[in-house]
Amino acid sequence: MSPAPEYESFAAVTLLVLGLLILLARASQAMFADAEGESGESRPATDAEADGAIPATGAARVERRASGVGRAVDTGREGEAPDDESETPWRDDETPWGENAAEEDADPASGPSLESMTTGALLANVAVSQGFFGVILVGAALFGSIPLADLGVAVGDPWNAGLPAVAVGSVLGVALYVANELSTEVLEATGIEYSEGLREELAPDTLSGWAILLGVVLPTIAVFEELLFRAALVGVFAAGFGLSPWLLAGLSTVAFAVGHGAQGPGGVVVTGMLGFVLAAAFVLTGSLLVVVVAHYLVNALEFGVHEGLEIEWA
Repeated sequence: MSPAPEYESFAAVTLLVLGLLILLARASQAMFADAEGESGESRPATDAEADGAIPATGAARVERRASGVGRAVDTGREGEAPDDESETPWRDDETPWGENAAEEDADPASGPSLESMTTGALLANVAVSQGFFGVILVGAALFGSIPLADLGVAVGDPWNAGLPAVAVGSVLGVALYVANELSTEVLEATGIEYSEGLREELAPDTLSGWAILLGVVLPTIAVFEELLFRAALVGVFAAGFGLSPWLLAGLSTVAFAVGHGAQGPGGVVVTGMLGFVLAAAFVLTGSLLVVVVAHYLVNALEFGVHEGLEIEWA
């Protein structure tokens, strides 16, 4: 005989993880706000950047935005490379992720900053932190004897955990990506800020970096966030406490949007709409796999189109 599910214990762990996640999100938001406050508004590319002296993609582009100038070292001229070998050369000690490390510029007393963290370090931080939280949730579900069905997993049902579910999630993911892009354009046209800094920070410049981003980091994000915001906060809470799944879908959407505050007011709005559609899809299909696939595709397409192919809709 299976032990009775311990919904109260699982709910306590879930709310703890949610609180820690929101605190981390607020810290990230403050970091981006500090960087943007120091650098000011975006500017047109300098002649050095246009000539290819400064890479225009990935972390190098973000470093340029954060500093407001092309980084020449000890030359006394912003945005210019040294004239000869006697002057301090450009730093070209690239990491496997394709970005220049900036440890020399970091102030140890001030703690981590956008300029001092490489893209690889940022991606590792995201993957490890969210993976750690995900392991905690899975462990709480196991020790709390939470039924898999409450989490949106029905083994043996292809429409829940098979190829048909993957197909449904894929269609939903592409549709949500298009809707997100259109929503972003509308918000920007109305003057509502939508920050792309986080995505640009995480975009690598090498094939190995892209492989890790698409094959490890983004799947980890999709699995953890859907496990928390849809499976736990909607599925388990509805089954364990008799609450309306649609009420829980609305509440989890608010938490999901707040957790993406680093993307600016427009990002919160767009993420909130995305979160509610994913929550609705979870309620209607009862499948965790469907929403994980959809979530992954939205993120992967955003990175691939904007940072990989450098295509902008507007």
